[in-house]
Amino acid sequence: MTSITDKLEQFNAFYLIAHPLKVNIQSATQMQAEQSMDEFEQNMPYAFRISSEMSEIEAKALRPFRSMGEKFDELVDYLQLQAKKMDLMMSYILLQQDEEAYRNTAIKFGGGGIVIGSDKSVTLGEHVILKLFLETESAAIYCMAQVVACEQSANNTEPSFEVSYAYTHIREQDQELLVRASLHLQTAQLRKNQSN
Repeated sequence: MTSITDKLEQFNAFYLIAHPLKVNIQSATQMQAEQSMDEFEQNMPYAFRISSEMSEIEAKALRPFRSMGEKFDELVDYLQLQAKKMDLMMSYILLQQDEEAYRNTAIKFGGGGIVIGSDKSVTLGEHVILKLFLETESAAIYCMAQVVACEQSANNTEPSFEVSYAYTHIREQDQELLVRASLHLQTAQLRKNQSN
């Protein structure tokens, strides 16, 4: 079993972007927390399993056309529109997985974990199930995480605590998707700052 210190190091090894992210957070049982990665993937809701696979397929399908020059631009545009239609449908399906009772908003996220504002302190080491909804990527991620830090918020507004969760069970492709999404948002923020 990995220690909280090791998990905190893993959490800090990845870049975190300050950006609101819709998330469902639910307490995990001890049995869920101790499952193997194979068991975790077998128990993952199907919609989340296919979400990242669809994003990967789309990226791979368009890659060969990008290097073929201008004569394929119209075909690439058409394929991108078809992919956008699929993204919209997938977004709709994934939003059905958003459960109001467990809804929250992460204030930061990255490849190592998320930070959520809370009005109460949370116990270090607590395991949770997370559903992360990446609207900008038309994707959602199902994973498990563990509380690695719970600190008083620096600004004296509600909520008063910032709870850091490090991923314990997350598929590699989902972690890569989170890294890509944070980089896309960072690039967009830089462009916005440069234009102002």
